[in-house]
Amino acid sequence: MLNLEKLRRETPACERILHFNNAGSSLNPWVVSDAVLRHLQREQEIGGYEAAAEAEQAQQLFYTAMGKYLGCAADEIAFAESASRAWTLALFSVPFQAGDEVITFPSEYASNYMSLLHLARQKNLIVKVCPFNESGQVDLIALESMISSKTRVIALTHVASQRGDIQPAAAVGKLAREHSIYYLLDACQSAGQLALDVSTLGCHFLAGTGRKYLRGPRGTGFLYVDAEIVEQLTPSFADLHSAQWLSTESFAWQAGARRFESFERHLAGMIGLGAAVNYANNIGIQHIEKRVQELASDLRDRLSQLDPIQVHERAEECSGIVTFSSSKESAAELKQRLNELGVNVSVSKSENAQLDLAREGVAAVVRASVHYYNSDEEITRFLDLVASV
Repeated sequence: MLNLEKLRRETPACERILHFNNAGSSLNPWVVSDAVLRHLQREQEIGGYEAAAEAEQAQQLFYTAMGKYLGCAADEIAFAESASRAWTLALFSVPFQAGDEVITFPSEYASNYMSLLHLARQKNLIVKVCPFNESGQVDLIALESMISSKTRVIALTHVASQRGDIQPAAAVGKLAREHSIYYLLDACQSAGQLALDVSTLGCHFLAGTGRKYLRGPRGTGFLYVDAEIVEQLTPSFADLHSAQWLSTESFAWQAGARRFESFERHLAGMIGLGAAVNYANNIGIQHIEKRVQELASDLRDRLSQLDPIQVHERAEECSGIVTFSSSKESAAELKQRLNELGVNVSVSKSENAQLDLAREGVAAVVRASVHYYNSDEEITRFLDLVASV
C-alpha cells in the first residue's frame, strides 16, 4: 500500500503543478536531487577526482540497485548518458555480417530506427518491420515467419513513446532465444513503471533512461548486457575505463558490461540515478506498477467518454501513458492551453513516428503520462480542463 501523502510530500513540485509528463521527465523526489547536489557541492569543495573517490559507495549503489530491479548481477549493468546512447552501444557491438537482418516493429523510437538505417548502410544489413495485430501489439505469428537464418537481432520497444500499449516482450524474448537471435529491448518508457526481470523477458540487452519513470536526473541512462554473450560483442570505443592497455600492441576489455562505459561521465547524475532506483526498490515496483496502471486506466476510460476526444491505445494491457487527440483543438493548442493552466503534458508528432502515427494519418497526439505520486483529484481536474474548450 502506497502512502500517497508521504510520496507527494517527498516530491515538492506536486504542490505547484499537475505533472502528467512522466513519460517525458518525472518529478525528482528530494532524495534524488539531494544526492546530485551533495556530490556537486563536494566537487566544488574538494575537487572532482577527490569527490569521486569519496563517493565510491554511492557510485556502487547505482549498479546494485539496478541489478536488484532487473534481476541481474551488478556487473551486467553499465551507465550511459541516455537510453538512446545505451541502445546504440548495444546494437553497434553485435558482430554483423553483410546481408544480416534486423527485425523491428512499427512502434520503434525515432532515434533507434535512424540508428538502424545508419548501421544498415554501413554494414549492408536488411531492416525488416514486423506488423502489429489489431490490438496494436506484436503479431507473434508474423514475427516467427519473418525469422530466417540471416536474422541477427530482434529490436523491440517495450512501450512506445507515442502510445501506451505494452508489448509482449517476454513472448518475443522466447522466440529470440529459440532461434538463437540477439534480443535488444528498449525499456525507456517501461523502466520505473513496470516490473522488469531480464530472465523472464529473455532479452540479451535492455536499455533505459533515468529521467522518465525512474525519477532520476536528466543525462542518465543504463544498459543491461547478458553475461553469457558479452564476450561475443565488440564495443564501439575503448578508453582507460572500458579497457586495460596491456602493451604497445594490445589491450583487454573490462569484464562484464563496464566495457561499454567511458571514464568521463556524469558522476553526480549516476549517483542520483542510483538513489532513484533504490527509492523505487524500497517502495516496491509491484506497488508502483499497480498504482500507475489504475490511474492510467481511470484516465483512459474517462477521456474516452468525452465527445471530442479519441484515445489511441488499443491493447488490453496498457501502461501509464495515455495518448489522445481532440476534434476541437490541435495537439499543440491543447498542450499550450493546459500548460498555461499549470498542467504538464507533451505532444508526440507523426514525423517522429513514421512507422506508426504517420501511416495512420495522425498528425500528432497529446501524451498524458501519470505516475504513482499523482492523485485521483488530479485526474478529475485534468479531465475538467480538457473538456473546457
